[in-house]
Amino acid sequence: MLDIKNMSKSFNIGTDNETNIFTSFDFHINKGECTGILGANGCGKSTLFNIISGAIIQEEGDIILNGENINRLKENERAKFIGRVHQNPSAGVSPSLTILENISLSDKKCQKFGLRKLINKNKISQYREMLSTLDLGLENKLDTEVKFLSGGQRQSLSLLMATMNKPELLLLDEHTAALDPKTSRLIMEKTKELINTHSITTMMISHNVRDAIKYSDRIVMLDKGRVILDVKNGCITEKELLNIYNSRNSGMMFQEAV
Repeated sequence: MLDIKNMSKSFNIGTDNETNIFTSFDFHINKGECTGILGANGCGKSTLFNIISGAIIQEEGDIILNGENINRLKENERAKFIGRVHQNPSAGVSPSLTILENISLSDKKCQKFGLRKLINKNKISQYREMLSTLDLGLENKLDTEVKFLSGGQRQSLSLLMATMNKPELLLLDEHTAALDPKTSRLIMEKTKELINTHSITTMMISHNVRDAIKYSDRIVMLDKGRVILDVKNGCITEKELLNIYNSRNSGMMFQEAV
């Protein structure tokens, strides 16, 4: 489904601060699989997501999605079939626009349209029904500007917008890290529901071991741009996962579930 072949990526090339993140990196994601991506800060997790989404470009290697090389596609072109939810609840929405305007924008992703034609009134009832599945009452706040929503409400909306057109690949970039534990659990349950309902192939960066084990089909750990662990869920315990992480990162303890 997703194949990364011989990828290399460095920053500050030719300077004293040159950093090599990936060197001849190969990786594969199976269709319909939810893969938890773990690792310490700086191991390459977000860089990997940025390369897949087109936010940054690798120096070498190919990104192949469903048999198509997408190297030449810009980020906005990849957004047609790659959804992404960021750690910051405001990153996936337009805070100054209403809920209705935000969801209408997402529905018209990669389409050409004028601002006067942004909202399709014939779809409002459909949008209400979609929002009602979040169980947050947002279907009754269509004219509310998103900046007035809580972090959990914004992240729920971002998640819905990222999945509403059934992307071929969904990237979850620590999408519950900025939320309180209770809200985080609610978002994770909603994430699982949306992924399963639409059978969306998903990659999920997490710093929470229990979430990785509970919600992923496969667990991958990165260290300095290399895969140091790749196991199917059920083949490793939370304690074993913590021990592997902490043995490689003695200066930083992995986040345990709270």
